[in-house]
Amino acid sequence: MDERTRYEAVSSRDARFDGEFFFAVETTGIYCRPSCPAVTPKRKNVRFFPTAAAAQGHGFRACRRCRPDAVPGSADWNVRADVVGRAVRMIGDGVVDREGVPGLAQRLGYSARQVQRQLNAELGAGPVALARAQRAHTARVLLQTTGLPVTEIAFAAGFASVRQFNDTVRQIYARTPSALRAEAATGLGAAVREARTTGIPLRLAHRGPYAAGEVFDLLAGAMVGRIEEMGGERGARTYRRTLRLPYGSGVVAVDERSAGSWLEARIHLTDLRDLTTAVQRLRRLFDLDADPCAVDERLAADPLLAAGVAARPGLRSPGTADPEEFAVRTLVGEEVAERLVETYGKVLDAPCGGLTHVFPEPGVLAQAAEDPRLRALAAALADGEVRLDAGADREEAERALLRLPGITPADAALIRMRALGDPDVDPEHRPQGERWRPWRSYGARHLELLGHAQPQITAPSQPPATRRHANSSTSTE
Repeated sequence: MDERTRYEAVSSRDARFDGEFFFAVETTGIYCRPSCPAVTPKRKNVRFFPTAAAAQGHGFRACRRCRPDAVPGSADWNVRADVVGRAVRMIGDGVVDREGVPGLAQRLGYSARQVQRQLNAELGAGPVALARAQRAHTARVLLQTTGLPVTEIAFAAGFASVRQFNDTVRQIYARTPSALRAEAATGLGAAVREARTTGIPLRLAHRGPYAAGEVFDLLAGAMVGRIEEMGGERGARTYRRTLRLPYGSGVVAVDERSAGSWLEARIHLTDLRDLTTAVQRLRRLFDLDADPCAVDERLAADPLLAAGVAARPGLRSPGTADPEEFAVRTLVGEEVAERLVETYGKVLDAPCGGLTHVFPEPGVLAQAAEDPRLRALAAALADGEVRLDAGADREEAERALLRLPGITPADAALIRMRALGDPDVDPEHRPQGERWRPWRSYGARHLELLGHAQPQITAPSQPPATRRHANSSTSTE
């Protein structure tokens, strides 16, 4: 988009572009999302930025009305496999907060200087600025939805000191942390804090239509007991599962019924420093940063898919909340996975309903599993031979998977599609899939639902009696 097109989107308050770019008004010192309901500013006073961090870096404050820090992420980062796309996904997963810029650069295989230069060139902000914008948003969520002491919130959001936390919040929101909390002390905000024992309430934003029913059907069709459960009637279901996170564990619940442009969720964490990572994993699981308008426009041009696109606008290609877990489930199936959870999974300190365990770590399975194929996969995941984190190189990950015993090409493609969130994978390698690029993953989902495709893996890696396929199946406020 050029600046004229961006200004047209701002003038029409087009929500499809929320998160794709931001605009700032020089006369007010405020930056907004394209759909902001405020009076459209004069063109001569408007500046455009590719990220919220870039706008903040130029001294602009977040709008109080449209909350531009809480928009869905750009769908570009799901599509792009270059170093910038990988870096953005890893920053979203909290790598900079945990390991710093040197850790990010090492994971990407570049020097810290190269990463800084490339991010600045394309996004107008480096890794520290991008992580800082994310920390500020996490802090606002905790301030306005929990009664935690400010000091705990500062460190839970990833800040190195309370002073840094205070300065950042004042700069980005033009209010003190206490003032931000006071704004939520009336109406629903007070009720939220009174109910904080039920978990941190979140709004997981998405753009465009969202076919929630099909996502929840996929999750319900292949669940693993003790780590997942689904309750309620279709249309009003709640999906709940446990998470293995960098600092501890978590339990999340997401409601099927979409409330406007977001899904309602609640997260219980043993360590609040995991909030950012948990949210990003939920966003990938539910494919909340997709651009359904772009996907549907491309796929509707194919006569084979046109009816399905019309019947299911906003169909998503779900990812997974734990890439390593999904790889194991793809290899062994749900029935065996349930036995692995019961035998090797870590027991939650506080079980929540039917959720009692966290899926076992690869290192544990590499030592204890009886199946040699599972030991090989788990060992490769544990020692980094196969990387499935948010910033993994998708091509290299698929090649590494194919070198392992028992992993078929269809297995590797499915893991790439779901565990790595690649929007352009067709596990069946259909010739017509070339017409769907770069959205082959969505085309495959449409065909599956239209009844034109068999289950995505037709050649099991172990006898059918023990293998059921693992086709189970981020603004956040």
